[in-house]
Amino acid sequence: VQLQASGGGLVQPGGSLTLSCAASRTISTINAMSWYRQAPGKQRELVAVATLGGSTNYADSVKGRFTISRDNAKNTVYLQMNSLKPEDTAVYYCNEGVYYSGTYYPGYWGQGTQVTVSS
Repeated sequence: VQLQASGGGLVQPGGSLTLSCAASRTISTINAMSWYRQAPGKQRELVAVATLGGSTNYADSVKGRFTISRDNAKNTVYLQMNSLKPEDTAVYYCNEGVYYSGTYYPGYWGQGTQVTVSS
């Protein structure tokens, strides 16, 4: 499977961006899709998860600002990011995996897309 992320760029603090992740095959049977991010010098962190059952989970740092959604018909996962802060600057990666008993188990990775929040 290939996961193609897009939509990154430079945005001012307080601005918005929407990331997209297009899969090369159907995602309608994939248990969970997610977005991670990795800032320079930091570990990759889980940002948001969307399960096949319709539930979503977010890192505390993005709750209320980011929204993950999945369009199974288009085999695409989105990450709507609002009220962006400089600390959101990172390379964002999409991932397909499994969410079970409150834990996300990553699988295939897509290539990243750079998000830079700066004035």
